[in-house]
Amino acid sequence: MNSMEKRNQTAFPGFFLLGLTEDPKLQPILVSLFFSIYLVTLMGNLLIILFVISDSHLHTPMYLFLSNLSLNDICLSTSTIPKMLVNIQENSQSITFKGCLTQMSFVLIFGGMENCLLAVMAYDRYMAICHPLRYLVIMEPCFCVLLVLLSLLISLVDSLMHSLMVLRLSFCRHLEIPNFFCELPKMLKLACSDTLIDNILIYISSCIFAGIPLFGIVFSYIHIMSSIFRMPSSEGKHKAFTTCGSHLSVVSLFYGTGFGVYITSIIMDSSRKTAVASVMYSVVPQMLNPFIYSLRNREMKHAMRKFFSRMASFL
Repeated sequence: MNSMEKRNQTAFPGFFLLGLTEDPKLQPILVSLFFSIYLVTLMGNLLIILFVISDSHLHTPMYLFLSNLSLNDICLSTSTIPKMLVNIQENSQSITFKGCLTQMSFVLIFGGMENCLLAVMAYDRYMAICHPLRYLVIMEPCFCVLLVLLSLLISLVDSLMHSLMVLRLSFCRHLEIPNFFCELPKMLKLACSDTLIDNILIYISSCIFAGIPLFGIVFSYIHIMSSIFRMPSSEGKHKAFTTCGSHLSVVSLFYGTGFGVYITSIIMDSSRKTAVASVMYSVVPQMLNPFIYSLRNREMKHAMRKFFSRMASFL
């Protein structure tokens, strides 16, 4: 293939996001559903951030990481849902190559950031329960901010690597992405150039940037459970379980849905069904996280009541 043919292959208008369904009768339902999900995600996570900022009792490492997780959930949802709503509203499935690459990059950044933040939060609980006397010494504000910045840096590096690898690919035909957002594996399937290096990079980066945080979470909770069972008082055990319960629920939701989608993609032949399943890890956890932390956390409930009573006094 000469250089002119390659240039012709890469000079395409963009991709087509097929979405979740082609049935026109279901489009208004999807708009209402995802608009509601986006609003709930936005308001729920914003309230978590406001609760943490407004209540001085929540100015601790645990809630610093939680507010960053909420901010990250807002960004991750904003990377995918608004474009989907605009496409349905305008009855268009197109997205430019630059737009698709940008969306893919942001999804990788915020998805990776969520992965790292959950590991950092597990480490925070490990220090609080297993080493309570050294907790305040080690988890000082500067160190906590450094952990958040390190999580962001790791996510940026991972996203940048994949984005640069996609830029070198040629796309010639079958530019339909069977999903409602630009997902890296599905983009690679549309390339007409060799993607062996890209696929190897995906497996290596998944093992490093997803496997290591997951190992850290499992390692932390093994030691946490061991410390809890060694506690002499039932009250101490209950308090420790309550402290870890919300985070463990969020971890189970995030990794459980991600693993479920991976299994679904292997079992199911239909790309459209896989796209529907991908909603479970790209949309649902971000919507449910605020409810899990606000309903299962006594301190968060107290901050919520104080915040709304303060707002009511101003009105």
